[in-house]
Amino acid sequence: MSTTSILTFENVTKEYHLDEENVIAPVRDLSFDIHSGELIVIIGRSGTGKTTMLNLAAGLVRPTAGRVLINGRDLSGLSDKEVSALRSHQLGFVFQFPSLLPPLTVIDNIMFPTTFVGDGHNARDRALQILENLGLSDKADVFPKQLSAGEQKRVVIARSLINEPALILADEPTSDLDSKTETEVMTILRDINATGVTFLIVTHNLELVEFASRAFEMEHGVLKQIQSDR
Repeated sequence: MSTTSILTFENVTKEYHLDEENVIAPVRDLSFDIHSGELIVIIGRSGTGKTTMLNLAAGLVRPTAGRVLINGRDLSGLSDKEVSALRSHQLGFVFQFPSLLPPLTVIDNIMFPTTFVGDGHNARDRALQILENLGLSDKADVFPKQLSAGEQKRVVIARSLINEPALILADEPTSDLDSKTETEVMTILRDINATGVTFLIVTHNLELVEFASRAFEMEHGVLKQIQSDR
């Protein structure tokens, strides 16, 4: 495995001021490196800072203190437009809640992110290949409502891959799935990871730790490494 850091947190704190006297800090003085090719799982209850950490990694929010770097580039030194471009080209996203666009077919949902990066060339061919790899070749022209929950999640995964990102950020990627489908989805993510794609997954589900190359528990904005079986 490469030791190149694809995502780095350097003494990162994120504070939110509720009013003049009350301040919350869901992420506190966090220093953390994710290396290229890793599959990182971070577990924790709701409100422990997991989603804030993902938002910081994606450049969707800026740290109150410290630095977040993607492939060595400090996000705080980039304009909003530059961060957006970096996000579009280098990051993929798997969201917790259903995020497919109902009026679009599966293939069009998968190709949708290419509209933001001007990379529509061969997008359909790439999307069809990804669908084939995920066992959904026969679903290209159906609509999301015609898919099972597990199939919808696989389409979301396919969409996260369309711009060939180096890092995929996943927020509760197996929420609302039964245990069998959960295992199928995590096996897909692990297989994708084996091709060199890096993953940062946050979840409340301790069972996902077995899929991780490294696993951590987040509590009060602080990470503590835990043992994984991988």
